[in-house]
Amino acid sequence: MKAMVLDGPNQPFRLAEVPDPVAGSGEAVAKVIACGSGLTIQHVKAGRTPAEFPRIIGHEIAAEIVEVGPGVDNLAVGDAVTAHYYLTCGHCRWCLSDRESLCQTNSGNVGRIIDGGYAEYIKLPARTFIKFPEGLDYKAHPAEAGVAADALATPVKVLKRARVKPGEWVAVFGAGGGVGIHMVMMGAYAHARVIAVDTKPEKFDACKKAGAEICIDGGRNDLPEALLDITGGGVDVAVDFVSARQTLETGFKSLGIGGRLVTLGGSGQPFEVTASSLLFGEREVLGSRYCTKGELVETLELVARREVWPLVTDVRPLEEAEALHADVEAGLVIGRAALMVAP
Repeated sequence: MKAMVLDGPNQPFRLAEVPDPVAGSGEAVAKVIACGSGLTIQHVKAGRTPAEFPRIIGHEIAAEIVEVGPGVDNLAVGDAVTAHYYLTCGHCRWCLSDRESLCQTNSGNVGRIIDGGYAEYIKLPARTFIKFPEGLDYKAHPAEAGVAADALATPVKVLKRARVKPGEWVAVFGAGGGVGIHMVMMGAYAHARVIAVDTKPEKFDACKKAGAEICIDGGRNDLPEALLDITGGGVDVAVDFVSARQTLETGFKSLGIGGRLVTLGGSGQPFEVTASSLLFGEREVLGSRYCTKGELVETLELVARREVWPLVTDVRPLEEAEALHADVEAGLVIGRAALMVAP
């Protein structure tokens, strides 16, 4: 099969012919139609996230099952599927309580530990594939169907994790990014009042179209004070997709009474909050990791009903992966990008 292979971090993609995968026990093989090209996998390419090389990256797939291995009873040839990013065990306390993001024996991620979707075929544990709902026209919109499994599913998780309510102020830090702009979209869908915070004002128009009520430059020195003033006392939820020390501390300082700060990703930098601010304002600091399988299914159903729709603005053939990733790295993509694998 044809695949884009990475031989190591900071290396260019290599278009190669590699053996077709064969389904083993508990596995299935799917033919990939399209695969999203987000910053998560660009971090792998750029060497900021560890992976085992050589590797075929990509996990935001729209695909069709072409083979099932022995012992697989949840999939059949012809099923339309995407993939859950985490390789979970299915039987620990967290998997059994529908919190797969916390799986105790998580063996890694699709496209980092095992080969992903930048190829004509992908082999995964059968439990990792998630079926598309019948109403989702993945053949007409394969890029959007694949991207939804990450860019929209992650914000769906945040809405629950942060208990976002209608009318609350939600500030999204990194709102112009590929997932950030979908957080803006989902915040508006939840009838929250969304403030888009980003250092690239050229992305503000897209943020407003996605549902932001207010856009504000994240580079200004008085950002916490400005957010306190805009909201009349502080935001209810600050969602930080940058998660650097500065943005986390700014986000926390912008919280009102009862406010919640949610961190996703970032570089793992330490940051400071005061115990008194937590105590007397009953403020919370929360982490949110990707989504559960149930939340992924919920997201796909929202898309199938057209209640929300992914913003995909750059779709290219598989052979143009290198150029596309250069634009992702430079932050030039509005919304999300994807590669078409099957013609």
